[in-house]
Amino acid sequence: MPRDFTAEALAWPGKLWERIRAIRSPLSATAERRGVGLSAKLLLLTIVFVMLAEVLIFVPSIANFRITWLSDRLVAARLAGLAAEAVPGGVVPDSLRSELLRTAQVRAVAWKRAGERRLVLPSDTPADIDESFDFRSSARVQGVWQEMKLRLRLIRQALAVFFAKEGRIIRVLGEPNMAPGDFIEIVLPEAPLKAAMIRYGLNVLGLSVIISIITAALVYFALNSLLVQPMTRITRNMLSFSQRPEDASRIIVPSARTDEIGTAERELAHMQAELTQMLQQKNRLAALGLAVSKINHDLRNMLANAQLISDRLGSLPDPAVQRFAPKLIASLGRAINLADSTLKFGRAEEAPPRRELIPLRPLVSEVGDGLGLPREGAVDWHIEIDEALRIDADRDQLFRILSNLCRNSLQALEQQEVVKGHIHVTARREGKRVTMEVRDDGPGVPEKARAHLFQAFQGSARKGGTGLGLAVAHELVAAHGGAIRLRDTEKGAAFEITISDRNT
Repeated sequence: MPRDFTAEALAWPGKLWERIRAIRSPLSATAERRGVGLSAKLLLLTIVFVMLAEVLIFVPSIANFRITWLSDRLVAARLAGLAAEAVPGGVVPDSLRSELLRTAQVRAVAWKRAGERRLVLPSDTPADIDESFDFRSSARVQGVWQEMKLRLRLIRQALAVFFAKEGRIIRVLGEPNMAPGDFIEIVLPEAPLKAAMIRYGLNVLGLSVIISIITAALVYFALNSLLVQPMTRITRNMLSFSQRPEDASRIIVPSARTDEIGTAERELAHMQAELTQMLQQKNRLAALGLAVSKINHDLRNMLANAQLISDRLGSLPDPAVQRFAPKLIASLGRAINLADSTLKFGRAEEAPPRRELIPLRPLVSEVGDGLGLPREGAVDWHIEIDEALRIDADRDQLFRILSNLCRNSLQALEQQEVVKGHIHVTARREGKRVTMEVRDDGPGVPEKARAHLFQAFQGSARKGGTGLGLAVAHELVAAHGGAIRLRDTEKGAAFEITISDRNT
């Protein structure tokens, strides 16, 4: 590992940071004015985590550096001792002794060889030993737990060097390539070790900073391209769409990605499309309500005039007039009530039903008369209801329910290219529940209309229809606590209505 770095190398991380700041998008700059943006957080967190990883690597590496440095001193001291023994006569001159100690960077050398322990190179000046370290025990460690304890002890000793008092003298014992049972012992100042460890630490720190910034830059560019920019695009689209959600051109265009980002884009596009469609539907309903409210006043006056004329017709002695005038007056009365409510379906909830036991067959006959059924040569009208059958319901609301269903059947039969169609209305009582059915042999309900059958402007089964008839019928049946459903048939359409009696 290099020991020194040039000024250019140390200045390079700053240049990289300036480059990263220069290429940041305008949206990120806006986010920084509001606070720290996602891109900046990603970059800073990456640098912090890489630096943390470097710290975790540095702590054991500085301990290994200390062991290596002291082991080198032991090897140098052993070589110095061997040189001293090779001096003729066994007497080492002071000048040679000082040179050997200086070269080995120690103050004294002693060893134990062949069971004999002696001082090979004594110190010029005696000194008090502040701390002793025995590296011989490391060779006799057995087991994972003992190895871990040894590593932790060496790390503590290495970190303690940085906080030790100045001028500390240490003694080190080791076995550098010596026979079993032999060892060497050296005495040396700790200051050179501390200075070497500081240089090593600074080198590791500088290299860690460079590695951290390079890694952070690579991670930043990768994640910014894969995550941040797509999320920024989604966020920008959401802000734009929220300003005008009825504008279909602001719906996000999903990318071709198959991961979670692509799924989020597709789901967002689906939700935005549904919301836009819903808002457009609400706008149409609002426009319809406004149009109805404008014509309501004039329409009611026209109906009132027609009702006055019908009252005068009722005084004529003609039997046919006497037969149809009450039905005409009743129909005009219901029309006036509907005009007064200004299309309650679009404005508010229907009034609660005023329920009573009423005969059902005469009411169904009145529905047929109002629709001009039967129609000779075109549509047959069949009522299969017992004369004694009574139903607990609101007469006017039940009339509207059956009228809407029968009118839909009539319109469906008029659109098909057949000679003659049929409409059947049946009813039966089962305990406290009455089940009615309006069935025709027309073209039936298209599959695309079944999903939204009872929703206004969405459940129409014919071209140009609004679907309001079925929506009104569904709401009125629900007000009675009943149910309406489309029953599967081989041909045509069959709507089944179930209304239970009130609990008394």
